[in-house]
Amino acid sequence: MAVKQSSAEKRQLQSEARRKQNKAVKSMVRTSAKKYVSSVHAKDSAQSEVLLLELIKELDSAARKGIIAKNNVARKKSRMQKLYNVSFAEK
Repeated sequence: MAVKQSSAEKRQLQSEARRKQNKAVKSMVRTSAKKYVSSVHAKDSAQSEVLLLELIKELDSAARKGIIAKNNVARKKSRMQKLYNVSFAEK
């Protein structure tokens, strides 16, 4: 007869699976932010706007899943939008 898995073992497996998924989402957000910042520094307005929208989408998704805190996401979005506005403002 099979031995039943203990609840602690099951919990550990669930925690590890969640940790891996959360790490992947955080990594995607960081990669997206790096792409956006490098695009802004390269003065590519059209590409930066597309990457900003993609970054905002990923940040909102991470906040909705509870991976990144809502205020943290709001701060990051604000800073990235400010970077765009300062870099591509009409002079």
